[in-house]
Amino acid sequence: MNIRNITLALAAVTAGSALACTNLLAGKNATTDGSTLITYAADSHTLYGDLQFLPAADHKPGEMRAIVDWDSGKPLGYIPEVAHTYQVVGNINEHQVTVAESTFGGREELVDTSAIIDYGSLIYIALQRSKTAREAIKVMTDLVARYGYYSEGESFSIGDPNEVWVLEMVGKGPKEKGAVWVAMRIPDDCIAAHANQSRIYNFPLNDKENCLYSKDVISFARKMGYFKGKDKDFEFSTAYAPSDFGTLRGCDARVWSYFNRFKSGMDMYLPYIAGKKGAVRMPLYVKPDKKLSVRDLQNMMRDHYEGTPFDMTVDPGAANYYGVPYRYRPMEFTVDSVKYCQERAIATQQTGFVFVSQMRASLPDEVGGCLWFGVDDANTAVFVPMYCSITEVPDCFKSGKADLYHFDFDAAFWVNNLIANQAYNRYSYMIPDIRKVQGQLEDRFEHNQASTEQRAQELLKASKRQAVEYLTNYSIAESQTYMKAYQDLAKYLFVKYLDGNIKHEKDGKFEYNPYGMPVQPTFGGYTQDYYNTVARGSGDRLKVTEPEK
Repeated sequence: MNIRNITLALAAVTAGSALACTNLLAGKNATTDGSTLITYAADSHTLYGDLQFLPAADHKPGEMRAIVDWDSGKPLGYIPEVAHTYQVVGNINEHQVTVAESTFGGREELVDTSAIIDYGSLIYIALQRSKTAREAIKVMTDLVARYGYYSEGESFSIGDPNEVWVLEMVGKGPKEKGAVWVAMRIPDDCIAAHANQSRIYNFPLNDKENCLYSKDVISFARKMGYFKGKDKDFEFSTAYAPSDFGTLRGCDARVWSYFNRFKSGMDMYLPYIAGKKGAVRMPLYVKPDKKLSVRDLQNMMRDHYEGTPFDMTVDPGAANYYGVPYRYRPMEFTVDSVKYCQERAIATQQTGFVFVSQMRASLPDEVGGCLWFGVDDANTAVFVPMYCSITEVPDCFKSGKADLYHFDFDAAFWVNNLIANQAYNRYSYMIPDIRKVQGQLEDRFEHNQASTEQRAQELLKASKRQAVEYLTNYSIAESQTYMKAYQDLAKYLFVKYLDGNIKHEKDGKFEYNPYGMPVQPTFGGYTQDYYNTVARGSGDRLKVTEPEK
């Protein structure tokens, strides 16, 4: 028996990757170019961000695949390989199928630690074995039925150039093998999202075109005492993942922010986010007021609730510290026996990697599938085009180049962190400098996309090999352009804002006086809110008083 241990390195790199993730989805009639879109922020405090690459492969009869838990690296067992597996670049395969996820946990008693298949393995096995979203759903649900489901409750985003789906799955506990699940197709003219809370409530029982579910999803809930009503009234989330303050404010609020950006009238769901009794529940999907572009989704992944009641740039924590929209863990704290929370936005500091997957039926697969990929915090990351057909990962994104404990200035993850972590200290000063370079790069990539894809299609008519080679070289070259710009930006920010000062610039260069000496810098100081807080908290200790005469 041949053992093919394709997932060991993958699991080691991505351990703990998906404890707090966000997915945004858009159907093909809800986008400006007719593409389907899925985003993913892989948020974890222990995840090093890189771009996974699994080449297409043929497998011999009897060949086995090792299954390793994505979060812990724990070996779970082996399953038989199929005769042929498809190429995977990040979370998109050669047929433009994309799979992403967010963990909602669910009821603790439904975890089965004796099972073989974890949610991370489901993602990559489905990508390696599926040509469509529906096929991916079947692969995933068949696997857990046969080998058991090891992980907690999970929401999966699954898409191809024509359809996007949300699949929610939770195990059946240690006494029964398998999982209960529901998959809902998002209407083509709508957008949807999930962010660490189950989002499927009531679902149609007789619409196989748009809704699939396990045969025991309701009966199992009855047996476990989670549900007692009529089948037509069954709600998956209510039964298997009841909401609380944390899931509403820290999870569904992120979904609300996405909907609110593109759909009017979303204030009606604020009472729901606040947990008010009798509040109207926020739907799984909405029809946006306008069609969305790739750039819209990229920028939405940078959201900190700006302009909403949850705006992290103007609350007291931000006001005292240069408008920084980040809060370090833990997410809750207590003052005078009263518990308070920190907001949890879509963009967060502990992101390993982030992407916007663009899938297009109007183009050949080699060209149509584009994974706009970045590493670290989406807010300061750059989305670089990685086509689903490329045969080599750019050096700055390669697995194994560095890791969370080994710094490398030529690794994109570390360069992005150098930039982001400088900005966390003086956000309002530095973010304009970052936005300038970030915007220039993403403008360049957007501008080049049409001509690049036209050339790739011309080459494809004559030779698939030449077209793929062209796209591979393009993705590598654009990654190099991005890396050089961001390496320069990291050094620029360090020099400009050294020691709390702000260097003066003239004609794009740091300014010297007529005698060749650096011009006296501006002293950045602090915000007035900061000074107010210090004055109130220090009493007379820091008050300036003249000596008595």
